[in-house]
Amino acid sequence: MSSKEPPAKASGQFSLAGELPVTRLGYGAMQLTGPGIWGYPADEDEAVRVLRRAVELGVNLIDTADSYGPTVSEELIHRALHPYTADLVIATKAGLTRQGPDRWAPVGRPEYLRQQAELSLRHLGLERIDLFQLHRIDPQVPLADQVGELKTLQDEGKIRYIGLSEVTVDELRQAQQVVGIVSVQNLYNLANRSAEPLLEHTEREGIGFIPWFPLATGELAGPGSPLEKLAEQHGATASQLALAWLLWRSPVMLPIPGTSSVAHLEDNVAAAGVTLSDDDFTTLTKAVR
Repeated sequence: MSSKEPPAKASGQFSLAGELPVTRLGYGAMQLTGPGIWGYPADEDEAVRVLRRAVELGVNLIDTADSYGPTVSEELIHRALHPYTADLVIATKAGLTRQGPDRWAPVGRPEYLRQQAELSLRHLGLERIDLFQLHRIDPQVPLADQVGELKTLQDEGKIRYIGLSEVTVDELRQAQQVVGIVSVQNLYNLANRSAEPLLEHTEREGIGFIPWFPLATGELAGPGSPLEKLAEQHGATASQLALAWLLWRSPVMLPIPGTSSVAHLEDNVAAAGVTLSDDDFTTLTKAVR
């Protein structure tokens, strides 16, 4: 690598809880697994190369979950990156169980969440997980019991910070009555902004917002679309513009585009260097409404 700043750093920085700095453009490790987010990928060596290249490009927030594989994603992260650099933040999750490809079922019993946290520590080779997220709220278990167990794990020094995934503003507020929440992870992208109220709430509170499925553009990327026209003007791809739009949208936004290809990873990270004007942002925003 050259001595110049890695390209991901152009996305800026956000500090979880005001204390733990991460490069805003991260990497989501779900796609490193086999079809249906089940089992090992066909090319494990490429998965390792993707993770190592992400770090070389300046990414220092890697998002995974115990259910990706299950365990496969965490194991590949350990294989590729352990021993970890001091600034690398690995965020993982628990609360979804797997019964087969593309099958997910929430389980939020405190003893299960504790078990999975302990297993993630082992699979990742960590003594403490920087960001541990409740993957889904289990409707069969009181929310206070679910996040309460995460607080106990935090008090024991096994996890540093706590996040939530796929929640409403009210659910976030309920959780905050039990423990500090530093991030939320909800479906959000240029074509689907249904989580806008939650994003606005996190902006006010300084909570990180991790949009999953950040590259969905739908018909916005079709021939003659505003996204295609702007991409041509910027010499960028539609996906890069979609990521640039997210980064422009809010300083608390932490996109985590995922891929199993080094070439696609490099293309995604290049989005950090795409600068949108106010007019560009407005044009893209209005294209959906």
